[in-house]
Amino acid sequence: MASRSVNKVILLGHLGKDAETRFTPSGAAVTNFTVATNRRWKDQQTGEWKEETDWHNVVLWRAENLANYLTKGKQVYVEGKLKTRSYDDKDGNKRYVTEVMADDVLLLGGRGEGGGEFEGGREGGRPVSMPRGAGGGQRQAPPQRQAEQDFDPGITDDDIPF
Repeated sequence: MASRSVNKVILLGHLGKDAETRFTPSGAAVTNFTVATNRRWKDQQTGEWKEETDWHNVVLWRAENLANYLTKGKQVYVEGKLKTRSYDDKDGNKRYVTEVMADDVLLLGGRGEGGGEFEGGREGGRPVSMPRGAGGGQRQAPPQRQAEQDFDPGITDDDIPF
């Protein structure tokens, strides 16, 4: 029997702070940001609503233009895989960090949302998708605006993240 495994992460949450982009010595862009996800439930004994927030560290390679749009409070969809790495801290102790290595990032909006170009993570009222391979310093032209009643044949069921 063949052995199978899956390493897939899907997050839908809000950014905890503005994204930071740094460059490796070879010039590759690395963007880091945190995503908060919330879980809400009703306590069976007290009847009170409780909420728990989890924080996720996300790493996105080769997308230096994206950091300008990933600002605190914005809602974001992230798809990628988990990666654990180790390093030695200043005292020589080995530390481990688990991060989400993002393949796709979709800006959904958030604070300051508006109808202008890329304002609030939207272009013409539609979410803006930033796949990992779209970096390289070149910005692709946004899709042409269409009337609300027009059908966009370029979108298929495979493009919907749910």
